[in-house]
Amino acid sequence: MSISRAHLVGHEIARSSAARGLIGVRPMGRCRAFTLIEVMVALVIFAMVVVVLGSAYLNVLTGYEVVKRGTLVGEDFAFARQQVLTEPDRKKLEEGGEFEAVGGRRAKWRVEIESSVVADVFKVIFTCEITEPAKSEPDRQVETFMVLRPTWVIDAAERGKLKADAKTRILELQGKLNKAP
Repeated sequence: MSISRAHLVGHEIARSSAARGLIGVRPMGRCRAFTLIEVMVALVIFAMVVVVLGSAYLNVLTGYEVVKRGTLVGEDFAFARQQVLTEPDRKKLEEGGEFEAVGGRRAKWRVEIESSVVADVFKVIFTCEITEPAKSEPDRQVETFMVLRPTWVIDAAERGKLKADAKTRILELQGKLNKAP
């Protein structure tokens, strides 16, 4: 049996590497490849990166969906509010209303109208609920605003009194009204 010089050199390198504590170092001349452990570690790292990137992508998609849904619901609220602001008949408004929105949503609104201390100016408390088939609880929005609506006056005598009171206040502010001591 003949032992070649290359074989002896390779054996001696391996033995000297083992002596120095370099276990796992392959002798020169052999084909270099990854060990099973190295491949498994690379696969675990790759899997972790895929999971992190996948969850980040899903978060972005969820964010887009939330913004889109919020925009649609906001448009429904704006449409209902516009119906209130353009209706000249107070009795129709006090009955409330509802409409079918895009995507199977249903909007239902109602108002409470209160007189103010200024003639023809009313405080409106607008409440709107939008229900969606996929959600258990409706989106609800309550807004309060003041509107000038001469057509909403119910008691003309009260309106006349409010106008007279406003005229008196204006004259007092201007100093044109004689104040009795």
